[in-house]
Amino acid sequence: MTIYALSSGPGMAGIAVIRVSGPRAADATKLLIKSELPKPRIATIKKFNKINNSELIDEGILIWFPSPHSYTGEDMSEIHVHGSIAVVRSILDQLSKIEDCRLAEPGEFTKLAFQNGKINLLKAESISDLISAETEIQRQQAIKIMSGKSSEKFNSLREKLLKILSNVEAKIDFPEDDLPDDVIKNIKIDSEKVRNEIEKILNDQKVGERIREGFKIAIIGPANAGKSSLLNYLSNRDVAIVSEIAGTTRDVIEAHLNLDGYPVVISDTAGIRESQNEIEKKGIKLALKRAEDADLNIIVIEPKSVNFTGFLNDLISEKSIIVINKIDLGYKNINHQIEKFNPIFLSIKKETNLDELINRIKDKLKNKFVSSNDTLITRERHRQSLEACVQNLKNFDEKNTQEDFDKAAEDLRLATRHLGMIVGKVDVEEILGSIFSDFCIGK
Repeated sequence: MTIYALSSGPGMAGIAVIRVSGPRAADATKLLIKSELPKPRIATIKKFNKINNSELIDEGILIWFPSPHSYTGEDMSEIHVHGSIAVVRSILDQLSKIEDCRLAEPGEFTKLAFQNGKINLLKAESISDLISAETEIQRQQAIKIMSGKSSEKFNSLREKLLKILSNVEAKIDFPEDDLPDDVIKNIKIDSEKVRNEIEKILNDQKVGERIREGFKIAIIGPANAGKSSLLNYLSNRDVAIVSEIAGTTRDVIEAHLNLDGYPVVISDTAGIRESQNEIEKKGIKLALKRAEDADLNIIVIEPKSVNFTGFLNDLISEKSIIVINKIDLGYKNINHQIEKFNPIFLSIKKETNLDELINRIKDKLKNKFVSSNDTLITRERHRQSLEACVQNLKNFDEKNTQEDFDKAAEDLRLATRHLGMIVGKVDVEEILGSIFSDFCIGK
């Protein structure tokens, strides 16, 4: 089947790029230009017409990429026309009339590139991350993964395991033969080295995921303390409804921010208090769960609500910043126990000391992202595969020590398989759908 799609952004623009890939890409393109294809990889001015008559749709650039020297590995053409909604719609409509041609699914061009051996899974994911990058640090991470550093590391570890496996299988196949002593000894040593390397990779404080998904900040505190006002201030827009009525926020409200190049997802949560309202109680439960999962909690309270016997005592930790809001109303009678937690006294309404809070947040961000240069894991599926690999290596070591070589070899095969799943060295059809569905149509 031949697929086609708009690969540039939707809507009105100076230029639009439409891709056509598959066995009928050449025929479909010829029907549009009413002539032979240009020389490969040379941008050529062409007139694009309706397929059933000679009515001109637009004049633009055509680039022809014959198989296998294309992004997808198949015959592929790129049609560059004016970015008019009407022009794009007309060309897509003409392509839909051609037999065995259909609109591409999200990420299908990149999926074909993977299936045809043009890229591995890590590069496919990094392409998606680069497209969706909103901050400089996200762009840098995506480019680093695209360069192949992660692939080289995981392939190297996998090759080491395959070598160990060959030695174990030699022990199984030739039990009566005298294998060199150093081979048997090195099976244990080498497997422990690989396991230690993977455990070191896993001990990265999840920096890669934080960069890709955003550093998670939860604004929590009692009702009517100024949480929604703080979210609006940090977002520089009215994200949340602000009201004097306590309990206005019932659900979690998120905003994606860029703080000095660091991606941040900041959440406003329901005010924590005793409530008989079922909807508000669910909101409070969500707030506490969001606080538990967050990388940083900003606890917003006001002088009269400083109470260490309730939720406040439970939420204060190393990942918390305590904010005393509404100091414009006076705070001389505040509980002095709070001072040992190094709170920030501010007034959101008067915009007092908010720069101090932002600087404190930035310091937290810098500390969390300090090891980003050595990060190899950017997605949860990478981490799960590596954790499974480590567990299988532990099982292997135990059975190998007991000289149960048949079962030990199976654990080693499983460990190798989990490493292979990261870069796509094994059958990974079950995860392809979830990976490529994150792409936009046309990529």
